[in-house]
Amino acid sequence: MKIDIPEEKKLVHTMTVPMRWGDMDAMGHMNNTVYFRYMETARIEWIVSLGVAPHPGGEGMVIVNAFCNFIRQFEYPAEILVRTYVSHPGRSSFDTWVTMAHTNAPDVLCATGGATMVWLDFPQQKSMPLPDRLRRIVS
Repeated sequence: MKIDIPEEKKLVHTMTVPMRWGDMDAMGHMNNTVYFRYMETARIEWIVSLGVAPHPGGEGMVIVNAFCNFIRQFEYPAEILVRTYVSHPGRSSFDTWVTMAHTNAPDVLCATGGATMVWLDFPQQKSMPLPDRLRRIVS
């Protein structure tokens, strides 16, 4: 099943990730699990840059689902352009979307993916409304 990234989305973060030799699998291309690592790396860098890193004794964002569409292979060596977008803010959640491409061909997508983020009260293990400062960013 392929999940399409919506046309209406807001670019919030861009980073470049160098593919490591150890990111390859026995087939000589980037292992499927590594795509999720790169999405995680971009998501965490973006969250930390906002000053809303998770605080286990308080509040923060968690993902409730994640997906990846594998379109083209990455082979070593590669510099990977990871772009993060947001859309669909709700009371306590919003969607994130990611595109991955070679830095030397930024418009040729090799993978797309995303995750739904929920703002959580960690001690209570319950969702709570997005903080206003975060809502302004994701709206």
